[in-house]
Amino acid sequence: MLSVIQKWASFVRFSHTVFALPFALAAMLVAARDSRGWPGWKVFGLILAAMVCARTCAMAFNRIVDRKFDALNPRTQNRHLPAGTISMAGAIMLCILSGAGLMAVSCFLNALCFYLSPVALVTICFYSLTKRFTDYTHVFSASRWRWRRSGHGWR
Repeated sequence: MLSVIQKWASFVRFSHTVFALPFALAAMLVAARDSRGWPGWKVFGLILAAMVCARTCAMAFNRIVDRKFDALNPRTQNRHLPAGTISMAGAIMLCILSGAGLMAVSCFLNALCFYLSPVALVTICFYSLTKRFTDYTHVFSASRWRWRRSGHGWR
């Protein structure tokens, strides 16, 4: 069981998700400063869950769309999909379930978060494709952060 969890965590680079958490939580604190202060443990947990779901969806999507390129590159040919250690169906299911998880969690934050969650999903997944047509992928990535505070009303 532990090896299965480790395999899936490695597939979506969960260690990078943990690294990104302080940035998401810092944004939460900045947004909370502008409204009521500390949003409470429930909202904290929901934001944590939303961030993990969003990043898992984005990483799974990235692995899916890059699998053919990864198979051709000696540095990446041993990744899970090209190597066959994770099935394509499993990867797609993880992507769908984590996207649905983000939408479900956002529903508990507030209506605006829920209504914007499909936009967030398209944006974070589209980022994986920008490297194919622009050298400014990171500019696109940074632009996503500008509108994330739009759902900071929380209740």
